[in-house]
Amino acid sequence: MSQTSLKQKKKNESGLRYSKDLNAEKRNDSEKTGARLSTQGSQEISVAKTDSRGYLVKNQWSRTSQSPSTRAPSVADEPRSRSTTIKAPNSSTTSRTSSASPSQHESPPPQQQAEKQQSQAPGGQTRPVTPLSSRPPTPPDPEPNSRRSTKMYENPEAWAQGIVREVRESRDYSQDLPSKVQVREYPRTPPTEWKSYAQRRLLYPSVDIQDYDCLSELQRQQLLQQKEEEEEDEAYWASPKPKHAITVAVSSRALFNMVDDRKIYEEEGLEKYMEYQLSNENVILTPGPAFRFVKALQHVNSRLRDLYPNEQELFDIVLMTNNHAQVGVRLINSVNHYGLLIDRFCLTGGKSPIGYLKAYLTNLYLSADSDKVQEAIQEGIASATMFTASKDIAYCDTQLRVAFDGDAVLFSDESEYIAKEHGLDKFFQHETLFENKPLAQGPLKSFLEDLGKLQKKFYAKDERLLCPIRTYLVTARSAASSGARVLKTLRRWGLEIDEALFLAGAPKGPILVKIRPHIFFDDQMFHIESAQKFGTISAHVPYGIGQKYN
Repeated sequence: MSQTSLKQKKKNESGLRYSKDLNAEKRNDSEKTGARLSTQGSQEISVAKTDSRGYLVKNQWSRTSQSPSTRAPSVADEPRSRSTTIKAPNSSTTSRTSSASPSQHESPPPQQQAEKQQSQAPGGQTRPVTPLSSRPPTPPDPEPNSRRSTKMYENPEAWAQGIVREVRESRDYSQDLPSKVQVREYPRTPPTEWKSYAQRRLLYPSVDIQDYDCLSELQRQQLLQQKEEEEEDEAYWASPKPKHAITVAVSSRALFNMVDDRKIYEEEGLEKYMEYQLSNENVILTPGPAFRFVKALQHVNSRLRDLYPNEQELFDIVLMTNNHAQVGVRLINSVNHYGLLIDRFCLTGGKSPIGYLKAYLTNLYLSADSDKVQEAIQEGIASATMFTASKDIAYCDTQLRVAFDGDAVLFSDESEYIAKEHGLDKFFQHETLFENKPLAQGPLKSFLEDLGKLQKKFYAKDERLLCPIRTYLVTARSAASSGARVLKTLRRWGLEIDEALFLAGAPKGPILVKIRPHIFFDDQMFHIESAQKFGTISAHVPYGIGQKYN
């Protein structure tokens, strides 16, 4: 064989060997399941191919051998061109999927979800990938202890985008449905239909006996305390006054001097009277006959609060008048000017206020109208008509002083009836015979009881000598002949009187000047007139047989 043929044969063998090496290189390239991630320098890392949602792509058929790849990519593979370099999803995905075998993954759905992706171009620029029109179904639940259970954590952004897209499409689907199958929307309760706590509390049953037995001692005490507070609140709002207060209702003409106003009403009528009050609503009214009495009541309240900070059994003053509501502004200005603690007003606009006395649980009613006082007494309410003193005298500002007559005031008028109808001799015999029989109570007995309750509060604090309340019995009885029955009656009632003065028919005016009471109650007008002459503020009690002779 010639030398030329030998060279040609070697050339053909080297070409055949080169073609085999080239085919082997192509086969190795087709069997790769991943791509390499180009990094700085010459170092390259193999990265498994993933879709937009982080799922590995497997069963990639080779373009040359037409058989599925069966081995994982290795770092020893030859480098690939820059045009096929892809961006890794994240570092965790690279480390977890680079050593996974194809048998551990499932093939992705045939259609991928439409979303925005970016791939890096050879020049370093990014170009958007055209989204597909359909979205793959939700992948099946991963098996426990499987690497597939971490897919949602390997690419959280893609996973979140898929969830948001599902919610949006479900909303669009519900809007396309007919009205009969629309998604149900639950109505909200408007603010106008909200119920108060008291109304809502009726919907829920209280704790029964069985549940109460299962509670601990602390829970029982808390439950009892809660019930007591609720009962106190209900009792407070059941009536217009606190539960234990002593209500004293005072009319506007008794509290302030409104003599001139009354003349305008009687002579010119109601319209002129209202015009006068509106034009003079900033003019302060002068004190009336009950003014000093009300101030003394407030002093007692102050002393009680000093000894008992949480005391509720106090005097509660109510301004109750038949004036029109337009007059209320002047009354409010006058009350505030003198610093009177009167928060509750009752303006009836010409109607009688007697019907409100029981609603306010009134203990004492003072007015300048004798007809209204008589009506209140017939309703069983302690009442008296106020009269202004003829001259002004000094009154004690640190002690409430209240003077009472005996018969037809603190006691009934049975003994007074015998004295008026049968004379004093029969009266003395009757009182001696029934000395140990208590007298029946009179219209002001309940108010004396209220004063006695407050006095005992001061006695409990060793304040007997400094007690801001002092009571007096000023009676025309004789101590020797008829005084014993009076004292025994008070003792039977459990009441104490600080001072008892038996005058045996003498005038009461000079004695009252020495006492200087803030108010003096009597059933006979000639005693009231005697007290007025000496400057004592008096209150007439229209009750008993004495009214026949007045």
